[in-house]
Amino acid sequence: MEDDRKDTVYGTPQKYDPTFKGPIYNRGCTDVICCVLLFLAIVGYVAVGIIAWTHGDPRKVIYPTDSRGEFCGQKGTKNADKPFLFYFNIVKCASPLVLLEFQCPTPQICVKECPDRYLTFLNARHSPDFDYYKQFCVPGFQNNKGVAEVFRDGDCPAVIIPSKPLVQRCFPAIHTRRGVLMVGNETTYEDGLGTRKNITELVEGAKRANLVLETRQLAMQIFEDYTVSWYWIVIGLVIAMVLSLLFIILLRFLAGIMVWVMIVMVILVLGYGIFHCYMEYSRLRGEAGSDISLVDLGFQTDLRVYLHLRQTWMAFMIILSILEVVIILLLIFLRKRILIAIALIKEASRAVGHVMCSMLYPLVTFFLLCLCIAYWASTSVFLSTSNEAVYKIFDDASCPLSGNTCNPQTFPTANESRQCPSGRCQFAFYGGESTYHRALLGLQIFNAFMFFWLANFVLALGQVTLAGAFASYYWAMRKPDDMPAFPLFAAFGRALRYHTGSLAFGSLILAIVQIIRVVLEYLDQRLKVAQNKFAKFLMVCLKCCFWCLEKFIKFLNRNAYIMIAIYGTNFCTSARNAFFLLMRNIIRVAVLDKVTDFLFLLGKLLIVGSVGILAFFFFTHRIRIVQDTAPPLNYYWIPILTVIIGSYMIANGFFSVYGMCVDTLFLCFLEDLERNDGSAERPYFMSSSLKKLLNKTNKKVAEA
Repeated sequence: MEDDRKDTVYGTPQKYDPTFKGPIYNRGCTDVICCVLLFLAIVGYVAVGIIAWTHGDPRKVIYPTDSRGEFCGQKGTKNADKPFLFYFNIVKCASPLVLLEFQCPTPQICVKECPDRYLTFLNARHSPDFDYYKQFCVPGFQNNKGVAEVFRDGDCPAVIIPSKPLVQRCFPAIHTRRGVLMVGNETTYEDGLGTRKNITELVEGAKRANLVLETRQLAMQIFEDYTVSWYWIVIGLVIAMVLSLLFIILLRFLAGIMVWVMIVMVILVLGYGIFHCYMEYSRLRGEAGSDISLVDLGFQTDLRVYLHLRQTWMAFMIILSILEVVIILLLIFLRKRILIAIALIKEASRAVGHVMCSMLYPLVTFFLLCLCIAYWASTSVFLSTSNEAVYKIFDDASCPLSGNTCNPQTFPTANESRQCPSGRCQFAFYGGESTYHRALLGLQIFNAFMFFWLANFVLALGQVTLAGAFASYYWAMRKPDDMPAFPLFAAFGRALRYHTGSLAFGSLILAIVQIIRVVLEYLDQRLKVAQNKFAKFLMVCLKCCFWCLEKFIKFLNRNAYIMIAIYGTNFCTSARNAFFLLMRNIIRVAVLDKVTDFLFLLGKLLIVGSVGILAFFFFTHRIRIVQDTAPPLNYYWIPILTVIIGSYMIANGFFSVYGMCVDTLFLCFLEDLERNDGSAERPYFMSSSLKKLLNKTNKKVAEA
C-alpha cells in the first residue's frame, strides 16, 4: 500500500528497457525554442556591446576631467603633459552636491604637478613666485584683472597649499604634529582675502574627496610584492593542485576510514561533554545560590553568571544526551546507507581515475567564464561612459538659474551670465537627454541579465559534459573495457549538438531568479535610510525566499542535467524524473549529501590549511626550500593570502568534478536498482562492492 502511494506521489519507478545500455546516442534536439531564444538574445547582446563600444569612452573612468570636460594626462590632447587634476577650493568638495552629481562645485584644471608650497594669490601676485603660481590658474590667464574679478571669473585659486597626488588628483598633504592637524608647516590657511581659517575645514573637504593618501603607496608596495613573489606563488598553487589530485585518489582507499573516524570523534566529543556537564553539576552541589532556577534569575547581560547554576549544567547535559542518543540511533538504522554512500564515493574515485581528462575540464569552464566576465565588464564600462559632457551653472551666491544646464562656449555672452553675474558654466558630469541615454539603465540591466544567463549556461554545459562522461563509466558492464574511447569529448559534443536548448532553459530560469535577487539587493540598499519597519521586514522575507528558491533551482538543475546527459530528454521531463527519483530515495539522498559534504569540507581544509601554513613559514623566513629563501617583502601576508585563495579555488575546482561524479553515479545507481533485478536478462551494472553491500548478485555470474 505504501509502495502504491509512493508511485502515485513521486512517479512510477523506471521499467526495464532491453535497449538501454547507458547514455543514449540516438537522440534528438530538445527545447529548440529556448535554443532559438538564446541565439536571438546573444545577437541582441552583441548589438548592445557594439552600440556601447561606439558611444562609450573608457578614458572617462581612467583619466580625470577638468571643468571643461577635457582629459588630464591623455596622450594626443593638449593636456597630455598635465596628468593631475587640481581643485581651486577643495573645501567645497565637502558640499552635499558632490554626493549628488559626483563633481566638486569649484573650478578644476589639469596641472603638470601638484603644488608643493603654501602661497596666496594676494601675496604672489606682485612677487617672483607668481610664475610658479600662474600654472595653477586657467590656461591663458593674464594678470590684468582686479582681485575681485579674478575670483569672480574663477581664473585663479585664492590659495594653493602643499598637496600630494592620489588617483591623479591633488589633495592637501595633511599630517599631524603633536596631535595638531597641519598642511605643510601651517595649522591655518588664508582664503585669499586675508581671512585666516582653521585647517580642519580642509580636512572635511578632503574626506569627501576620499582623502586617503596612503592608498597609492600601499598599492605600489603590493604590486612590488607581487613582482618579486609571483614565482613562489605559482609554486604554491601547483602544490595545491597536486595535493587536490592526491586527496581524490586517496579517497578510494581512505573514504570509509575518514567517515567512521569522524563519526566516532563526534560521539566521543559528545560523551565527554556529557561527562563534563555532570562533573560541573556535582561540583556545584551545596554551593550557595547554585540552586536558583533560571526563571527566577531572569536575563543577565553577563552570561557567565549562568555557569554558576546547577540547572544550567543539567540543561546542557540533557541536550547533549539527546544528541548522543539521536546520533547512535541514526547509526544503528542508517548504517547500511552510510556504507552505500562510502562505496559510491570510492566508486567515484575509480571513475575519475578512468576519465582523468575530466580533471582538466574546469579549465575550460574557467576560460569560458572569464570570457563572459570580460564581455560583461567591458560592456558595462562602455555603457557607463557613453554619456555626453553636461555643463551646469555653479554660483556661490543665490541665483535662480544655479544648477541649470549651459553651453560653455556661449555662456559669457548669454542671458544666463547677466542673471548670474558670479556664476560659472562648469563641467558637472556625463549624462544626456536623448533616447539612448534614457535607455542606459535598461541596457545595464539587460547586460547583467545576459551575464547571469551565459554564466549559468557555461556551468550547465560543464555539468552535462561531466555527467555524460561518468554515466558512460557506470553503465559499462565491464569497466573500463566497455567505455567509449573518449567519453568526455563525446559527452561534450552531444550536449552542444542536441541539448543547447535544454541548457539554455535551465540557465534562463536560474538567471531570472538571480536578477530578481540583484534588484532586491538594490532596493534593500535604498530602503536602509527609510524608517518603515514593515517594508524592511518584507524585504528580508523576499530576499530569504528567493535565496532558498535559487538554491533549490540549482539543485534541481544539477540533477536534471544528469538525466539529460543519460536519456536525452528535454529539461522539464528530466527535471521531473530526477526529482521523483530522488524523492523515492530521500533518505539515501540525505545521507550521501552529508557524507560527501563532510569529505569535501575536510579535503578543502586539509589542502588550503597545508598550503597556507607552508606559505606562512616560507614567506616569514621560518623555513628555506632547497637553499632558496623568500624574497624581501613589504607585506608578507599579500602572497600568503593569494596562495590561500588560489588554493581554495583549485581545490574547489577539483572537488566540483568529483562532486558531479558522485551525484551522477548516485542517480545511475538508483536507476540501476529500479531497472534491473540481477537476472541474466536484467543484470546489475553497479560495482561488486555495491552489490555485496546490498546482497545483490547477477544470477548469470552466480551460476557460473
